[in-house]
Amino acid sequence: MDDADLALIIALDCSASVSLESFGRMASGCAAGLRDEAVIAGLLSGPRGASLCALLIWSGPTAQEVMLDWTRIASPDALHAFAEEVENVPRTIRAGATAVGEALRACETLILAAPAGATRVVIDMVGDGKSNQGILPHIPRDRLVAGGVTINGLCVLHEEPDLLAHYQQNVIGGPGAFAMTCQNFAEFEEAMRQKLRREIIAALEKKESSFF
Repeated sequence: MDDADLALIIALDCSASVSLESFGRMASGCAAGLRDEAVIAGLLSGPRGASLCALLIWSGPTAQEVMLDWTRIASPDALHAFAEEVENVPRTIRAGATAVGEALRACETLILAAPAGATRVVIDMVGDGKSNQGILPHIPRDRLVAGGVTINGLCVLHEEPDLLAHYQQNVIGGPGAFAMTCQNFAEFEEAMRQKLRREIIAALEKKESSFF
């Protein structure tokens, strides 16, 4: 597989605080964001004309699953096909604790198994709660950042209004890292659209990652 401009992992929280309806809103919101014209242009407009995308879901320390493995996005048709899979992704893991650190470690494993190199690597962490089990998030975060990975966050504040500070201190990191919020899952789609626009455009302007 040829190298890509961007490798993007979307990592969705499936802990007990995320209902089946809320998970559906997350999946459909991610798909809508990927279909956004600016996002499509960003994924396809780099020097290599392609990006790699993957989707992972997570909850407790032993509950992480790669639902959509690395997919090369080199055309609008490929992007729309990937977005369709995201929209219909099943929730296959148990709704347990919130192990953000373990989710980041699973993302690290996925990055190391990527089928091609990428100019930039971004993890898009989505969650509605502070890490409460498993490895402390800053441990894999610091290792990933040292390898050139950027970790951004989208915090859903419906249960923990101070979640943004937790993500800023313990989860996000790397060049240009940022965290955004939405008040509830009803607002998720627009927040995800804005987040994807921001991180994809920024990511394509950054230097090459040392992970590949």
